Amino acid sequence: MRLLKLGIYHPTYLKQFYAARPRLAAEAYAVQIAALLEDCYGSSDFWTGALGPLGYETLDTVANAEPLQKSWAREHELSDVGRGGLSDAGSDWLFEITLAQVKAFRPEVVIVADYSTFTADFLRQMKRVCPSVRLVLGWCGAPYGDPSVFREWDIVLSCVPEMVEHFNAEGHRSFHLDHAFEPRVLERLGDASPPSIDFSFIGSVLKQNQFHLERERILLRLVEQTDIAIWSDIERASPRQRRALLMRRLAYDAYAAARAFGVPQSLLAATPLLGRAARWESRPSLSQYVDERIARRARAPLFGLEMFRQLRASRVTLNTHIDISPASASNMRLFEATGVGACLVTDWKPNLSKLFEPDAEVLTYRTPDECVEKVRYILDHEGERRAVAAAGQRRTLRQHTFARRAERIDEIVGEALLKGRR
Repeated sequence: MRLLKLGIYHPTYLKQFYAARPRLAAEAYAVQIAALLEDCYGSSDFWTGALGPLGYETLDTVANAEPLQKSWAREHELSDVGRGGLSDAGSDWLFEITLAQVKAFRPEVVIVADYSTFTADFLRQMKRVCPSVRLVLGWCGAPYGDPSVFREWDIVLSCVPEMVEHFNAEGHRSFHLDHAFEPRVLERLGDASPPSIDFSFIGSVLKQNQFHLERERILLRLVEQTDIAIWSDIERASPRQRRALLMRRLAYDAYAAARAFGVPQSLLAATPLLGRAARWESRPSLSQYVDERIARRARAPLFGLEMFRQLRASRVTLNTHIDISPASASNMRLFEATGVGACLVTDWKPNLSKLFEPDAEVLTYRTPDECVEKVRYILDHEGERRAVAAAGQRRTLRQHTFARRAERIDEIVGEALLKGRR
């Protein structure tokens, strides 16, 4: 069975990765893809590596890694990719090279690891140019904007039970599949040193509906009450943006005060700044940005092996779930942190006991104040902290590996292809 995974890596990660290896972009495709996969970003080649022993011939792509993909194109003599060729940064190189890779590999199964980049139009075109494709699976574990893409997937996989219910209700075939940990990460990290950070959070904070509004609330409390170290790609308002906001607020307040004193609307509308303020529905704010107290604490984001090293170097590390998963423990950090042996403190969910034993293999909290209390306690009781960390790691290495999850993917693929032949 030939299986190809369409992958997209975080642009910030790719920028950091190639900046740290300035000569890599000139290397052959095989050298670049090996370096990327060796760094263990995201799911890396963990899914495909686990499926290999089950009889799959696999290929991983990193479709938005421009130096990597253009090396592949040159090696396969696709010199005219895009409207302006390979050197044209504004071309459609990503999609054209990816289509060429799919066509060259001739997979029977395609796993789509990104639901926003690979649109419905792209997938339809992929099926036309590569008739060997018999099954398309995709992964979605976060809010989405364009629902049309799921009509081109035969199966929707998600780590979030609430989303599985949603997709099935929408008429899709959807299955729940938890994230996992890859033990090869431990081999690449080498021997562990004593933890150097007491309490950490490593992850994103997106100030959008159904993403991380609750996470921001928890982090704000922790910033106020603990010495939590944060690594996150947080967007901050520039000084210029803050000055502009201040002027808009002053204009809004002046307009509101003038109206309260009975100044005619027509007179205010004739004043340029106050006239604009009259059209604003609410007082301007920086609500789209993460709270500045969190942003000031944040360091540059960590990815790949650097992220795993910092998780392992943390005596305690925080987990909070995305807002779209209000009742289910489901995210990657559960397994990444416990897999490397960190003591994880995570928000309590009703299904958590199916994955870990609460307060024995991971610590749990229901409120920000309880999180503060448990972190303070466990940092003062080193023996208990080590016991929780060790128990969590044993559980993950025993039950939550990609090899275990691959067995379920193999079942899903097999059943779907068998049903398709009937």
